[in-house]
Amino acid sequence: MSAGPRFGNIGVLMGGYSSEREISLKSGRAVAAALSAAGHQVTPVDITAQDKQKIIEQVRSAGMDIAFIALHGRLGEDGVIASILEEMDILYTGSGPQAGQKAFNKITAQRIFKTQGLAVADHVCISDGKIMDFKEAFAALKKLPFVVKAACEGSSIGIYVVRHPSQWEGAIRDALSFGPQVIIEKFIKGRELTAGILDREALPLVEIQPKGAFFDFTSKYQKGLAQYTVPAQVPEDLGKQRRQLALAAHEALDCRGFSRVDIRVDEEMRPFILEINTIPGFTETSLFPKAAQEAGYSFIDVCEKLLDLANGKETQR
Repeated sequence: MSAGPRFGNIGVLMGGYSSEREISLKSGRAVAAALSAAGHQVTPVDITAQDKQKIIEQVRSAGMDIAFIALHGRLGEDGVIASILEEMDILYTGSGPQAGQKAFNKITAQRIFKTQGLAVADHVCISDGKIMDFKEAFAALKKLPFVVKAACEGSSIGIYVVRHPSQWEGAIRDALSFGPQVIIEKFIKGRELTAGILDREALPLVEIQPKGAFFDFTSKYQKGLAQYTVPAQVPEDLGKQRRQLALAAHEALDCRGFSRVDIRVDEEMRPFILEINTIPGFTETSLFPKAAQEAGYSFIDVCEKLLDLANGKETQR
């Protein structure tokens, strides 16, 4: 018996125009294949347009009853596609437009986390597109290395580690090439953990151990360049605290359905929130599916659960 009537025609939205387009296509194809194999009616939609009206036409021509959003980066995680789908009265997976906007901008997200009493790395910000003097950043952060991040990119795109003053200007210029906002954080020496959130459940922690010095774009998506431990080997009480911190971050930004929260733990075992991803990757090497599997959810279980949540949620504005 076909599972199709449960959701009707599922449009899997992927691609888009962000720097994460290729990863989005991989995620979308994986989701579409899993849903199709489970008997659902699926229409893969590679969003190639940038103009809003043309995007609306692409979505409308697919004849979807519900949208599974697998768009990473701009258009997807910044809340734009969610806003468009709401205008079209189409149900969709994941967070609403406002949560997406808050989470996608690292400067905004860090400010909200700090206001909510959640620990973040010491940082300074560029908001006007101008190069900050190194001495100004050093006066605030006290010690190298710094982590320079484009404020509105994901998948470790637009991220640079500055270990020497001579690297400063190049890193800032490169980060500014993605947009006028940049966040510069004090590097936290320690362990990198990530916690998936699925319907208000904090999934088992994943520890990331890159073989290089930094967990960058290549490490994330090329097999063999990072080692993942699932579940992360941390004491039970500390693991529970880290998962609770991740859930608190998810709720602080009013996220819905699912997210993935990246956490850095320093040498004194103090956790700091790095960022939150409202549409985490769904590729074969992605961390969210690994954590879900450890919690007992198969890949198709997660896909169907997100669609169930979309079916039951109220419109978020």
